[in-house]
Amino acid sequence: MGENTVPDAKQNLLRKLPSVDRLLAGETVAGWLARHPRPLVTDCLREALGELRRQILADAAGRCGATHVTEAFVLGRAEALLADRTRSHVRHAINATGIILHTALGRAVWPECVVDDMIAGLKGYVTLAIDRETGKRSERHHRVEGILCELTGAEAATVVNNNAGATLLVLAALAAGRETIVSRGQLIEIGGAFRLPDVMAQSGATMVEVGTTNRTHLRDYEGAITEQTAMIFRAHPSNYRILGFTKQVPLEALVALAHSRGLTMIDDLGAGALVGLERFGLPHEPTVQESLAAGADVVVSSTDKLIGASQGGLIVGRAEAIERVRTHPLARALRADKTCLMALERTLALFRDPDLLVREHPLYRMLATAPDVLRTRADALATAIAEAAPKARIDVLPGEGFLGSGSLPMEKLPTFVVAVTLDALDPGELARQLRLDDACLFARIDAGRVVLDVRTMTDEQVPVAAAAIARVHP
Repeated sequence: MGENTVPDAKQNLLRKLPSVDRLLAGETVAGWLARHPRPLVTDCLREALGELRRQILADAAGRCGATHVTEAFVLGRAEALLADRTRSHVRHAINATGIILHTALGRAVWPECVVDDMIAGLKGYVTLAIDRETGKRSERHHRVEGILCELTGAEAATVVNNNAGATLLVLAALAAGRETIVSRGQLIEIGGAFRLPDVMAQSGATMVEVGTTNRTHLRDYEGAITEQTAMIFRAHPSNYRILGFTKQVPLEALVALAHSRGLTMIDDLGAGALVGLERFGLPHEPTVQESLAAGADVVVSSTDKLIGASQGGLIVGRAEAIERVRTHPLARALRADKTCLMALERTLALFRDPDLLVREHPLYRMLATAPDVLRTRADALATAIAEAAPKARIDVLPGEGFLGSGSLPMEKLPTFVVAVTLDALDPGELARQLRLDDACLFARIDAGRVVLDVRTMTDEQVPVAAAAIARVHP
C-alpha cells in the first residue's frame, strides 16, 4: 500500500511515530547504551518501530489508536526485544518432568563436585594436550585413558564428541571397503533420525543384514561370512524392546565366531553402564566391563547417559584396534573438546567408590531416592504452592517417571507428583507460562492437569517452583 493510499487517520498515526535518533537521545535509552552495544540497541528500536508501523497499516478495524503510538509503547517493545537478544538461551531450568536423563534438558546433571573442580580450568588455560614432565605436545585422549582402562579393564581407550561419532569412526577405521554383519533386529534408529544403516554407508563399510526382525541365530552369522567380511557388529537395543517370539545370539557366541574367523567384534552398548543398575531396583543393563570380559574387541557407548558426564562417545578395547581408530583422519574431526574431557575425567573418578557415586552423582542419587523422601518432598511442594497460589487446586499423587534418553525404555520409576489446576488457565497454557517464567520450570501434562514430578527436583527447588506458579497465577 503506497503512502498516498493510506487513510488520513493512519497517516496521522504514522507521523506521530518517534524517530530512532530521538529515541537514542532519550534518558531511557542512555541507560541501555551503558550496558549494550549501540548497533544492537539501534536495531531493537528500529524493529519495534517497524512492528508498530505494520500494525497501524494492517489495522482495518481501527483498534490501533493513539494510545499505542507513544514513545513509551515503542520503548517497552524495544526493551523486550533487547532482553530477548541478550538473554542466554541455554540456561538453568527446573526439570519437573520425572525424566531423569531428559535429552532436551541436557541429559545428565553434572555432579556439583565436578563442576566446582572445573571452574578454575574454565577460567584459564588447561593441560589439555601437553605433557607436564617434558613440556611437549601429547594426545588429549591420555587425559582420560588411564581411568577408563582402570574402570573397564580395557587395554586402551579414546573419546570422541558423541556415540554416533564413535560408531562412525570405528566402522570407518576398521571396516571401510569391507563387509560388516549385523542382525536385522539391531538396525537401530535413535533421536534425530540417526540410523545405523546410514552410518554404515557413510563409513564406507558394506552392511550385511542377517536373521529377521525378531529372531537371529548363530547360523545366520556363520552363513554370511565371506572373504570380504571385516567385523561382526552388535547394537544393544537400549531405546526399544522386541518382545515375544524373539532370539538374539549372546555376545560370547558372537565373539567366539568372530575370532575363529579372524574378524573384529564390535559391541555398541548405547547407554554405557559402568555399574549394575540392580542396586536401584532396575533390570540389568549390560556394562562396558561385561562386554570387554566377554571378548569384544571394541566397545562404544555414550558418556552422557548412564555415565552421566558431558556429551561424548566412549571407545574402549584392544590396543591394536584402538590405535587404528585414533589414527584415522576422522578422529580429528570428531575429537572431544576440553570441557568434555574435564567433566568426563572428574565424573569417572566417582565410579571408583559406589557409595560416593550415589552421594555425589545426581543421576544415581535420583535413582536411589527412597519413596518416603519423595513423598515428603511432594508434600512440601504442595504446601508451598497452596501458600503461594491460594486459588490453585492441588493434589499429591503416586506417579511414574522414566530414566530417559533411550535407557531402559520399558521401565517406569515409581514416584510422587503434585498435580496443579488453575481455573483461569488450561493445562497447556499453564505449562507454557511456567516454561517462560524466570524459574524456567518444565512440567508434564497428565489427565488434563499439570503435574510436577519431585524425583527430578531438589529440595532447594521446591520454593522456587511454588513461586513460579504464584507468578503465573491469574
